[in-house]
Amino acid sequence: LLLLPLAAASAQAFETHKLALQISDNDPAKMNTVLNVAANVSKYYSDKGDEVEIQIVAFNAGLNMLRQDKSPVLTRLKSFKQGMQNVSFMACENTLHAMTRKEGKEPALVENAKRVPAGVVTLMELNKKGWTIVRP
Repeated sequence: LLLLPLAAASAQAFETHKLALQISDNDPAKMNTVLNVAANVSKYYSDKGDEVEIQIVAFNAGLNMLRQDKSPVLTRLKSFKQGMQNVSFMACENTLHAMTRKEGKEPALVENAKRVPAGVVTLMELNKKGWTIVRP
């Protein structure tokens, strides 16, 4: 029985922290804030020797963040791809289809964007799996 607290503490030490950040606004300041939060959280846990996974989920007007042709944070996204392997970017296919209908062609996404069927559903599923959901 004396070893139970040690086993629990040991299990917590190897736990990976999981954070999902929402971006749903076409606002460069908010996009930069989301990237700043991701970088700060990543550094915090890295400095402690802990692991953290971060998913940035873009939908609605926030999908503009992940567009190759008009992202106001394109340079930062490229640096995240190179230096922050624990941060991934999720692009809502529902929003992408709506943009395609409106513009007549599918917008190109940045190389490090992964498609998900629906951004909000992705956040809901991550929440069920114990991820912390934040909208900076």
